[in-house]
Amino acid sequence: QVQLVESGGGLVQAGGSLRLSCAASGRTFSSGGMGWFRQAPGKEREFVAGFRWRGGNTYYYYADSVKGRFTVSRDNAKNTVYLQMNGLKPEDTAGYYCAAATYIDVGRIATSGAYDYWGQGTQVTVSS
Repeated sequence: QVQLVESGGGLVQAGGSLRLSCAASGRTFSSGGMGWFRQAPGKEREFVAGFRWRGGNTYYYYADSVKGRFTVSRDNAKNTVYLQMNGLKPEDTAGYYCAAATYIDVGRIATSGAYDYWGQGTQVTVSS
């Protein structure tokens, strides 16, 4: 089992920044992936950013809507994944969720159903 706990959400003005954290505990995987998704009221959950690792290499992926503004990273010593969000826009307002996959192909990195574990989410609200 893997437990994921997000934090760092809040209210910020447009153009501001936030850093979300996802603390992971439990089993680890030699090959797997982590992702950040978001869901706004009345909308489907959508992929924001993520990464997968294979044989010592890590590959990063971003949704087009956040490229150049958001950065996903991890601190292995702290078992924590981060989502640095800069240049926030009102349309970034949503609940943000961290997810972990025991194994994931590049073709499914943006597919919520490919992930095995989810955090409870943290709310990000961007005012105009």
